[in-house]
Amino acid sequence: MKRVFGVFGDPIGHSLSPAMHNAAFSALEMDCVYHAFRVRPEKLEKAILGAEAMGFGGLNLTVPLKETALKLDCIRPDPLADKIGAINTVVFEKTGEITGYNTDGLGAKKALLEVAVEIKGSKIVVAGAGGAARAIAFQLAADGAEITIINRTEERAIELAVDVSVAALPGRIKGTGLAGIKNLLKEADILINTTTLGMHPNTETTIATAEELHSDFIVFDIVYNPLETRLLREARAAGAKTVSGVLMLVFQGAEAFKLWTGIEPPVELMKKTVLEALQA
Repeated sequence: MKRVFGVFGDPIGHSLSPAMHNAAFSALEMDCVYHAFRVRPEKLEKAILGAEAMGFGGLNLTVPLKETALKLDCIRPDPLADKIGAINTVVFEKTGEITGYNTDGLGAKKALLEVAVEIKGSKIVVAGAGGAARAIAFQLAADGAEITIINRTEERAIELAVDVSVAALPGRIKGTGLAGIKNLLKEADILINTTTLGMHPNTETTIATAEELHSDFIVFDIVYNPLETRLLREARAAGAKTVSGVLMLVFQGAEAFKLWTGIEPPVELMKKTVLEALQA
């Protein structure tokens, strides 16, 4: 009997995780299948317990469930997920416990390393202060980056910066509003967009234009649909190096796969599957 894995979210129809994970299961000849399920936040605990009762192998959680999951009594978050304040991977342990992890930060780190980005000592601007921004900020601060969180609601940016600072990580971090973004970008090495700006169907929105970027810059947009966001187009026009959100999607998914199965997945095949789905 096939072992079932899945991703919970609302909305969920856009998710490429089923194609990515099913390709990996097939390549490894594992008798497993991965499906997407629409789950509202108020039903999340029942859905997770139901999945456990039915013998699911593991789960991913996406918007808007990552932060909700941390508040559930049925899940024991690992220390990193607890600090981040969000869970994106659920593991059903043999002991009967349900453990929550966050692989987003590590996925972002590996995406940057994939294109030979030096993280330690880099000046990084992170746009947004939601669950993904939290994971990325904690991870990159742990790796010694100097981070500025910018957000439309300045208080949220400052709150996130304080949370990371309290964790006593090596990197320095501060939070601010959008007012001084032009000057911040002039002084920074890397811009990471964690907001939904540029995401389908609002593809012409962007956090920055070519005039605000420069050729020594690295621009990483975690939005992967469309494959080339307006921000990435603007970055190329400025001569900057770009990092696609596809890489973060694949690497965070690969980390989840290893947590569920203990097996190293075929990362290149997962990336190829995502790219083909986006270009279809």
